[in-house]
This record gives sequence, C-alpha cells and structure tokens, in this order.
Amino acid sequence: MEQAIDKRFVIIGCKDADKEAIARPTITYGQDAWRRLKKNPIAMISMAVLALMALLALLGPALCGQDFAAMEPTMKNLPPSAQHWFGTDMLGRDLFARVCIGARISLLIALVCTLVQVVVGCAYGGIMAYFGGWVDSVMMRVIEVLMSLPYLLVVIIVMLVLGNSVPSLLVALCVTSWCNTARAMRGVILQLKSAEYVMAAQALGAPARRVIMKHLLPNTIGILILNIATSIPNYIFQESTLGFLGIGLQPPDTSLGVLISLGQAAMEFYPLQLIFPAGALVLIVLAFNLLGDGLRDALDPKLRK
Repeated sequence: MEQAIDKRFVIIGCKDADKEAIARPTITYGQDAWRRLKKNPIAMISMAVLALMALLALLGPALCGQDFAAMEPTMKNLPPSAQHWFGTDMLGRDLFARVCIGARISLLIALVCTLVQVVVGCAYGGIMAYFGGWVDSVMMRVIEVLMSLPYLLVVIIVMLVLGNSVPSLLVALCVTSWCNTARAMRGVILQLKSAEYVMAAQALGAPARRVIMKHLLPNTIGILILNIATSIPNYIFQESTLGFLGIGLQPPDTSLGVLISLGQAAMEFYPLQLIFPAGALVLIVLAFNLLGDGLRDALDPKLRK
C-alpha cells in the first residue's frame, strides 16, 4: 500500500524532492537588504556618483595641481582650459579647486551635523521610550518647545553670538535638528520595548543602559540608515542656502553656498562661475535623495516586492 502511494505522488522534474535539507542558503537581514539594493540600478548609480564626488572633494585640488586660494589678477574670469578645468573667478583663483574644496567643507559640515543628530537623537529618544512616565512627558515637552522655535531665527542668533565660522555654523545647525530623530526613535523603541527578548533581559537584571544599547538601539539600524541618508543632503542644502543668503560662512571661507553666492554676482557676464558650483550641489543632493529612496525600498520589509 505504501509503495502504491509513493508511486502515485511522485514529483515530476525534481530529482531532490526526497531530501529534507533546504537548498536555499540562509542570509542575514543586512545581506538580504544589500542583495535587493544591488538590483536597484538608480541607487547603485547614485552610490557611484557619491563615491566619485567624495573622491574629487578629497583629491580634486591635487589632481588639477592648482591652489584654491592662490590669486592671479592677470588670469581672472578665464573660461575652462587645460590649465584651469573650470576656468577662474574674478580674483584669478582656480574654480575647479574651489568647487572641490567647497564640496569638501559642505560634506564635512553635513556629516558632522548628521553624526550629532543621530547620537543625541538616539540617546534622548531611547531614554524617553525606555523609562516612560513622567520622564517621557518632561523630555517630550522639551522637544516640543525646541521645535516651536523658528529655525532661521535660531540660526541667525547663534551666528551673531558666535560669529561666522565653521564651528558656529555646526552649533547653529545642530541646536534643534536632533528633535525629529529623537521622536522617531521614541516611537520605534516603544514598540520594541514589549518584545520578549527585552523583557527577558530585564527579568535577568540587566541595567537600563545595557538594555538600550544592546537590545533596543541595534534593532533601529534600518531607520537610522534612512535617517542618515535623508539628513546629509538636507544639511548640505541648508548650509548652501545660509551661505547664499549671507548668514552662513563668508569669504575667505568657502563652501558650495559661498561659491554659488559669488557666482550669482557674476552670472550676467560669466555664468559658468555659477553653473559649476550649483551643478555640484544639485548632483550631490540628488544622488543622496535617490540613494535614500533605494535604501528605503531595501530596508523596509513592508516595501519588499
């Protein structure tokens, strides 16, 4: 009888049907996310563009062999050439080297601000969600007060008090930027706090710092990566906007915003002095935004195809 059943239910076209082992290898969440990210050509192209822009920001002045601060009045407002790849500005300075240095400063400011935002936001949001009660209420009121302050007014006050410099600009951009990250972390950790492994760690007597650092925050990596991917272009755009309005960095300091502001003054006769730094800004911000969309699709399980 058993032989008759076996012959009746033979699976056609599968030689290993009688094997119990799973043929598909097991992969981690990160490996699965990377596998799906590689299938997104727009995200991969954006990643390559960002890598190229970062390389030019670091090595661009050395590649062209020009000093970004060296002024040559006899060679001012020159068009692009073999010696000056992007031409020169109104003071005879090499524009390619200045765009590379400006992109370096803008990226550095964005990376530092994003790091501060993530560290402070994660710590603040983790403490709020873990302890709850009156601690959560008081800390949440602090966030609401900070977010009610006009952003531009805060930046202007900080820059007036501390002066126009890179450290003061970092302080001005980071005063309230961590609030949204803290609120996002609070919502996620409130969901994770009721998980069984968190309750087991608490029952075993693990201190609050260990539970937050070892069990809660590591499970928010996907959201943090998305937050980082969207925050960096926002900071670059904010810095450029402040520099263009004259609130941020000012010459002789340089950034993409400063270069765009100087190029705007000369665009009627020398439009390339505006087009090159503005093009670099658009390319960096667009690549970060497209990469962020790809990371969202790769990391969010609800958006898996």
